[in-house]
Amino acid sequence: MRAPSLVIVTEDTDGRWSWPVLQGRYDTAVVVRPAEARAVLELGVRNLRRLQYHDPAAPGWRVIARLLGPLEAVNAALDSPPTAHRRRAMLDVIALLLTHSAQTGRSYWGWDTQEWARLLGRTQAEFRQHAPAWAGDEVRPYLAAHAYLLGSFNEFHQLGSFQRLTLSWRIFGRERITSEIARIRTVLGTWGYQLGQADDTLLPSVACQLFLLNHSPHLEDMDTALFDRVRRDRLLEGSQLNTLHALQRAVATLGFCDPPLQSTGRHSARATGGAKIWEQWADRWHNTSTLTPRVRGSIRSTLLRVGRWIAAEQPDAADPTDWTRQTCATWIAALDRMKVGDYVQRTAGLGDRLGKPLEAPTKAGQITALRTFFRDCQEWEWLPRHFDPLRALAIPRSITALLGPDPRVIADEVWAKLLWAGLNLDPADLPQTRSGHFYPFELVRAVTLTWLFSGQRSNEIVRLRLGCIRWQHDGAPIAGDSEQVLARDAICLLDVPIHKTGTAFTKPVDPILGQAIDAWQAVRPDQPKFTDRRTGEHVELLFAVRARRLSTSYINNTVIPMLCRKAGVPDADVRGNITSHRARSTIASQLYNAKEPMTLFELQAWLGHRSPQSTQYYAKITPNTLSKAFSEAGYFERNVRTIEVLVDRDAVASGAAATGEPWQHYDLGHGYCTYTFFEQCQHRMACARCDFYTPKDSTRAQLLEAKDNLQKMTAAIPLTDEERAAVDDGQAALDRLLDRLADTPTPAGPTPRELDVPASARLLPLIAVRQGSAGPASR
Repeated sequence: MRAPSLVIVTEDTDGRWSWPVLQGRYDTAVVVRPAEARAVLELGVRNLRRLQYHDPAAPGWRVIARLLGPLEAVNAALDSPPTAHRRRAMLDVIALLLTHSAQTGRSYWGWDTQEWARLLGRTQAEFRQHAPAWAGDEVRPYLAAHAYLLGSFNEFHQLGSFQRLTLSWRIFGRERITSEIARIRTVLGTWGYQLGQADDTLLPSVACQLFLLNHSPHLEDMDTALFDRVRRDRLLEGSQLNTLHALQRAVATLGFCDPPLQSTGRHSARATGGAKIWEQWADRWHNTSTLTPRVRGSIRSTLLRVGRWIAAEQPDAADPTDWTRQTCATWIAALDRMKVGDYVQRTAGLGDRLGKPLEAPTKAGQITALRTFFRDCQEWEWLPRHFDPLRALAIPRSITALLGPDPRVIADEVWAKLLWAGLNLDPADLPQTRSGHFYPFELVRAVTLTWLFSGQRSNEIVRLRLGCIRWQHDGAPIAGDSEQVLARDAICLLDVPIHKTGTAFTKPVDPILGQAIDAWQAVRPDQPKFTDRRTGEHVELLFAVRARRLSTSYINNTVIPMLCRKAGVPDADVRGNITSHRARSTIASQLYNAKEPMTLFELQAWLGHRSPQSTQYYAKITPNTLSKAFSEAGYFERNVRTIEVLVDRDAVASGAAATGEPWQHYDLGHGYCTYTFFEQCQHRMACARCDFYTPKDSTRAQLLEAKDNLQKMTAAIPLTDEERAAVDDGQAALDRLLDRLADTPTPAGPTPRELDVPASARLLPLIAVRQGSAGPASR
């Protein structure tokens, strides 16, 4: 007679799911006995599949009861609608497993992962290649359930696009799976997750993948090791990793595991390479240092790069205890000649920079990292002091000469367009994914205006706290729940957290920024507290949604390209790419060059710098301001004066000028000088009234001024220091000039002492020159 079906209790009394087929209840011998193999062969496919004319009383059923019992127990435990289609598929699975066991001589208890994967096939087409012709496509999903419950097969990532949700429903029960996923959705929904079509597909799929891996459908059984295993073995990829992050945050909030680690520490911990002992020293330093996780990870990455160089070039120095001053000098010399991509673990993402010489900041950073390592190891008494790291690993002068802060100001016309784009941002400008906008519009607008108006570094922007905006009017605070309209002259204050160069401080910002942040805070979903990466505090971050903080690269990778597209400007200029930090320099420069500019110390306080020296690098004087200052300094007018010249065209046209008749008259204010080489005369600015001089009150001068055929021009005259002082400083300098020229002959021959000209009379030409035009011109 046919072996009776086994009904297995699949739940404990507390409602928890338990494994339906326990191997301790069955004969799990791997080898198929000859009688069992003959019984399967005698029963045949018709009986095994239990078709319409099968023989339920055949003696072979009793012989194969050991193999048949667990299979029917699995079928009884599966949660699937009791339809004819379901019964037909599960009976075909039993027939397939019994036939395969008899053919191979090994029962399903002894099949390894590879054999189950080969039987299931990586795709439906591959399954059809190995399965008998009578096995339909509907057999494969139920076969996967038997592989999981009988053989603990868990490599579902090898099966391609397999329906994990449906499989989990069959194994663990649809109601139980739906209830556990609903708990996750409840937590994620309070954080701002928009559980639309994409999330409804990804979240159940990822959750069921974890349920299957964990052999339990209960969130309480998910621990940190499970999530770490999924990441370590790379069982998920792409957008599934984002869903995994959210799922772990939700499970951690429920109190069943730890929150996910920061990406910086996790990625740096995977980096390997170089000599093993050197890598161990790098890990020891990394686990002991008190620097921030990001800095520790960066230094460790550099140390491993040094380790690869050691393994290739200096294998005798693999142990840091063997390093000497000569080893340091050899490494610095090698670093100075290295190219981008040398001794790195992978070159993906380097692009066209691969093979180019390292830049000075990169060289300096790697030297500083190695110096920090040896300095700490010596101070912690891990290493003997064979050399002084501060001297042996000092940055060479050839590199330091190329270093220095270089804030790059964005051109005013480009910055004005970016401001316009930010102020006129609308939802259509935001980049979209298949499920819509990744971040709410209010958050993106608040981040954008914070970048455009606050002058903060990108890591300071993403670390702003909830409630960082405060309003004041006439020195009195304005209540956040006040219904009054903010006065036009209300002051908006921004609280900046502890930052790179100092402690927390408060700065005034434009009210437009405050209004944008208030708009985001009004719709911001409640978020869990995050660990501040700099201070280690648990704080409520302003820019967070779906239990994830805003990335520090979001401004560079998303906001700036979005604004450039809207403004119609390129995302790079002659000084390089437009990056988040360039806004800080641009805003500082504009505040320093405003009509009512901020002083250097005021700008220092607004930027949050520790010293005014740092602010000086940001306070760039614009070309317009510099041009105005240069013009007002009067460099040309200080060195060159102009004097009016009258040209007698009648004397030139009649040929009288060729016979010695004066034709060029330099206007001295009180008279005219007809000396042709006036600019060479030593008495030009202190006229001695020689024979070339014609006073304006004489008849000759009046006749000259009455001529109709006169051409007026101006001549530029370069001045000596004494002459310029006589013009600029007045009577005292003039007297000194006259005393020096008292015995100097005039163009006519006599000296001023012989002509006996009073000094007061000689002052008039200077006054006339001062009243002349501002620059050389002709008309």
